[in-house]
Amino acid sequence: MSIESSRRTFLKKTAVAGSAAMVLPTFIPASAFGANDRINAAVLGINGRGKNHIQSFMAQKDVQVTTLCDPDMVLLKEGQKAFKDKYSKDVALEQDLRKVMDDKDIDVISLATPNHWHALATIWACQAGKDVYVEKPGSHNLSEGRKMIQAAEKYDRIVQHGVQLRSSPAVQEAIELMRDGYIGRVYMARGLVFRMRGDIGIKGVSPEPEGLDYDLWTGPAPKVPFTRDLVHYNWHWHWDYGNGDVGNQGIHETDLCMWGLDVGFPTKITSMGGKYLWNDSKQVPEVLTSIYNYPEENKIIQFEVRPWYTNAEDGATVGNIFYGDKGYLVVDGYDKYKTFLGNDRTPGKSGDDGGEAASGMDRGAGGTDGHFANFIEAVRKHDKTLLNGPVETAHLSSGLAHLGNIAYRLGRVLDFDPASEKFVNDPEADAMLTREYRAGFELPDLG
Repeated sequence: MSIESSRRTFLKKTAVAGSAAMVLPTFIPASAFGANDRINAAVLGINGRGKNHIQSFMAQKDVQVTTLCDPDMVLLKEGQKAFKDKYSKDVALEQDLRKVMDDKDIDVISLATPNHWHALATIWACQAGKDVYVEKPGSHNLSEGRKMIQAAEKYDRIVQHGVQLRSSPAVQEAIELMRDGYIGRVYMARGLVFRMRGDIGIKGVSPEPEGLDYDLWTGPAPKVPFTRDLVHYNWHWHWDYGNGDVGNQGIHETDLCMWGLDVGFPTKITSMGGKYLWNDSKQVPEVLTSIYNYPEENKIIQFEVRPWYTNAEDGATVGNIFYGDKGYLVVDGYDKYKTFLGNDRTPGKSGDDGGEAASGMDRGAGGTDGHFANFIEAVRKHDKTLLNGPVETAHLSSGLAHLGNIAYRLGRVLDFDPASEKFVNDPEADAMLTREYRAGFELPDLG
């Protein structure tokens, strides 16, 4: 089976709406953009991953970053200078992302904001007629992912999820090997996130820094007194804004677990973990193990988060391991894999985007630049079936992390119905599928 056909099968099988499968519509390859027309892009959120977004947009032919947007004007001015120094071009600055949505000259946006902004900003952009590249996780809670799918469909927009390993030739080759039975019947996937996450301390409340629009930074989340425990990076470790490392780095791996096993949401989830190392301000667990069971498919996903000194597993510390009845396959990071066959672990096929072993393509054919290139191609042709990481996969991979976090927070095994996207007779768990939104930042009713 080819990569393209297996990808389409995965989407068709897993993008459920109610009890029926949701089939991606087919578009005539036509666009408002001519072959040589420039696409104007805005990058929203420039403190971390947004820097990579700027670089990847600017690496595309006939694409120009025209606007940088961030609630922190200090960061914006630094970003403007860095942009001028690197590209010898001017770029506009905007603190309020709503004004970016209103700018008719902007064609596409990318989102590298904190997680709690991803869904609302995506929906607003779709309503404004803009195509979207949204960082992982696509959603902050499970119900938002379904809303994102509805918005992309209703407003006919192209929405790419920032899981760039889907554009790696080596990872695509690994998926094809598993589809072809190279390691036998694949029954189990493990996701690994072994990252050095240290003590972030307890910084407490402090005055809002000059240049930061903290109200806009907060957006749909509850507004608390300003603290460096949240802004700019440590929001990852607080439930109202982030989703822990399973919902941070881990989304790449949840996505690949589901893609490799060719499954959607599970029917039974359990998680256990805690804070064992640091007495700091983190709310999320430092160590987390989640199990996602698929009794009907006879498959299972195990996901592990470890924060400090630990072992690698066949060389992988961030990646995936797939187990079949003839061997196993290890994806190390974003762009390489190796296989081991039989009881004696005989090395089998391997691939690396950095060399000739995988597909004869140099590193960079996949990765972030390649994922942006895939996005821009789909935008130009207005054909969402070309996307390697469409919005449906954002809902699924993010949703898997959310389900594990809910099981951890409730401290019990949960039964889930993938068709309704609700828990089975469990109102307490269902309440955690969504959130209360701050006035003025509610998710729109999409009908």
